[in-house]
Amino acid sequence: MSALLPSEFADLEPFAETWCLETEPERYARRLAGSMDDMQRFYDAITPRAEAAMRYLDEFALDELPDDARRLLWLLYSMVMVSFPVEVWSQPRVPDSGAAMLDCLIEPRP
Repeated sequence: MSALLPSEFADLEPFAETWCLETEPERYARRLAGSMDDMQRFYDAITPRAEAAMRYLDEFALDELPDDARRLLWLLYSMVMVSFPVEVWSQPRVPDSGAAMLDCLIEPRP
């Protein structure tokens, strides 16, 4: 299997297939389907690498990201998606939100 991420971020490769998701709805669905243990492991691995990943991505124009860099960006988006469940709620869903849903119709595209 070939690497999905830039070689500088090979340590994050174990999370790539699960968390390199292109759209917000995919990331949200993954969060809801995941366990807190899985999210915690992912969050603990990527958080210390986030600044280095952002510096790496800053080397490219957003509309000219190579595929491996684009997947790294999606990995950072997933980090944001799991940050509140991990840091605040201790659960995948927003507390006390019942069946409420919010669909993102337009999102930034690299």
